[in-house]
Amino acid sequence: MPHHHEPLDRRTRAQQRADEIDISPTKLLADIERLTAERDAAALEKDEFLAALQRERAEFQNFKRRTAEERQAMLGLAAEGLISKVLALADDFDRAIEARPSTIVDDPWVEGIAAIDRKLRQLLESEGVSAIEATPGMPFDPREHEAVASVPGTEHPDGAIVGELRRGYRLRDRVLRPAMVAVAAHDTATPPGGPDTSTDQPIH
Repeated sequence: MPHHHEPLDRRTRAQQRADEIDISPTKLLADIERLTAERDAAALEKDEFLAALQRERAEFQNFKRRTAEERQAMLGLAAEGLISKVLALADDFDRAIEARPSTIVDDPWVEGIAAIDRKLRQLLESEGVSAIEATPGMPFDPREHEAVASVPGTEHPDGAIVGELRRGYRLRDRVLRPAMVAVAAHDTATPPGGPDTSTDQPIH
């Protein structure tokens, strides 16, 4: 004969399993608190991970920036060194042109030297190099001028520039080398008509 008590057995087993589950308010509250704590811990871990990731990203960006700045600084130093050598060559051209005898002013060779000097100046200007002004009578500026001699008895005010001994240059907005100048130095302690005791001494 067929057995008809199987559905009843299944219901009985299901009821037993349901009875084994603790659904008391105390248990539910404890489960809620546990899940809430786990959620908060997961959120905190996520925030800490995100903060660490942001720090790593910021440090990497700073590293890239520092590397780029250091590379740019090294290139700048190399460029300054090369420009300084070119300026020394420009000084030689200046001296050669200034010392040329008047008898060969119109000589083609002299004109060729002057043409090379002009091209050299154009090259320096294209690289952001400009001459520092140091005309007689203008005030001495220690940021751009270097006083290497004093000249008494001039018509210029005390401390004013009376002559340029070596041209100075700036590279863009920074002084590459100061202009070497002579400045006026009046000896106010010497009475009018008295002996002149001033001397041409380098001024540092």
